[in-house]
Amino acid sequence: MKKRIILRFKKDTIDKPIVYRLVKDYNLVFNILRANISPRAESLMVMEVEGTEANFKKAVRYLKDLNIDTEPMEQDINRDETRCVHCGLCTSVCAPGALFIRDRKVMKVEFDYTRCVACELCVKVCPVKAMNVSFE
Repeated sequence: MKKRIILRFKKDTIDKPIVYRLVKDYNLVFNILRANISPRAESLMVMEVEGTEANFKKAVRYLKDLNIDTEPMEQDINRDETRCVHCGLCTSVCAPGALFIRDRKVMKVEFDYTRCVACELCVKVCPVKAMNVSFE
């Protein structure tokens, strides 16, 4: 089982070894897709978690006991192919490389949805509004 989840930390939970515990105690494999951690404010982490369904459920209970809100990542970035003019501006802000130009001679922007972390930077910079956010 592989899921993308959002963790929202209160400022009093920032000093806990949460990711370590997810690996050690619940045998989960994780990939941090996005993180905004601050010791004086509420923080956020988006991660892809892989493991058994049973271990995932136990881990979510552990997080809830620590007062860490968890939610599935239901936000997705989509591209309207009819609007996209392949200008490439979105590729300059896409840190995970989900938007890229494979062949510079053709200059066609490609989108690998599996690498997208839904940071929404491409949505903000797209001059023709081809990139948009959808919620499942």
